[in-house]
Amino acid sequence: MQTYEQVLEAVEIALTKGEYHFCIKFISQIIDSYPLSTKEGVNLRTILITALCGINKKEEAKRFCNELLKSYDYKTRENAKYLMEIIDSPEIQKPDNWNINFESNSSLNNKSLNSLKSKNYKEKKKYINTSNKPTGETKPFQKEFTFIIFLILCLLIPLLSGCVKIENTLDLRELDSINNYLKVESKYINKFPWQMNFENKIKSFFPNADFSIEEYNFSLYNKSLNLENTEEILNRIQQTAGDLAGGSTDLEFNNTEKNFIFFKKHYYKININLQTLSDIEDLEINFKIINPNKANLISVKNPQIEIAKNIIIWNLIPGQINSIEFSFWSWNKLLIGITIISLLIIMAYGLRFYRFKIGTDLPQLPSD
Repeated sequence: MQTYEQVLEAVEIALTKGEYHFCIKFISQIIDSYPLSTKEGVNLRTILITALCGINKKEEAKRFCNELLKSYDYKTRENAKYLMEIIDSPEIQKPDNWNINFESNSSLNNKSLNSLKSKNYKEKKKYINTSNKPTGETKPFQKEFTFIIFLILCLLIPLLSGCVKIENTLDLRELDSINNYLKVESKYINKFPWQMNFENKIKSFFPNADFSIEEYNFSLYNKSLNLENTEEILNRIQQTAGDLAGGSTDLEFNNTEKNFIFFKKHYYKININLQTLSDIEDLEINFKIINPNKANLISVKNPQIEIAKNIIIWNLIPGQINSIEFSFWSWNKLLIGITIISLLIIMAYGLRFYRFKIGTDLPQLPSD
């Protein structure tokens, strides 16, 4: 079996020579050996898309582009978007006057190359007309120019970011009293109609929760929840968002724990299906999880997940299934409390027994 370097060299040479059919056939035979999660698999699929476009098989090229769009790597998804835009671009017919037709003259065939070289042509010398007159010193930019550039950059910053930012913070520091905080923020324009409908439905579902409604923001704060109530609230929020998006979303929230006498190890697995939100543009969704202690990521390394001590910042991607699996340690407070109380009782009885055994220094009454 050929190595990846040999395969890459062979397909690049074929692609350079324009042998697209050979390139497609060669890569199709070995593409299953290089999964999409590897760098090699991404490179080979990109070359295959280029070869398919070369023979005008755009539908097959789109199929491989959709596979690259589901990659966990951010750069791979961005490159796949650019490729998809190129594939979907319309074909422009070139006018006839753009082409140059050369007509062969039979009289030139009788002339030898030496006869053509014998003609002397006077070539005009090309030069740049310069002068020795000084142009003056180079002047710096004026204050007005600097101010205009600064203003343009300030206006471009919000335009380059998402229109709507959704951030949900799940506080697990007290497992018996969980807090959940949801914030929907419009970054630089007024609220969209779907945001208004979302706010009204959320208020009707949680009438006893704390709300904060402003011109650009909406906040929902649920306090002192147990694990079942937390899962119910998260499901209600994602179902409401899915209904407004015109599809169904799904959330799986699994929790297991293992006891190690005075410690507990908690395992959490969360799956959020956001495939129906692919049509909503400029949407930024962040899921923040605050743990009692340092969190450890169990799932595959994901560039969309950041861990800073006990805080997990999870950037959700609309249009695909997002998954995370993590664990953390916590104290077994009940067993520690029982142990401390038992030790205090044993110490009290021990002191009492020892004191009774040694007696006191007080004089005793005479016995009859």
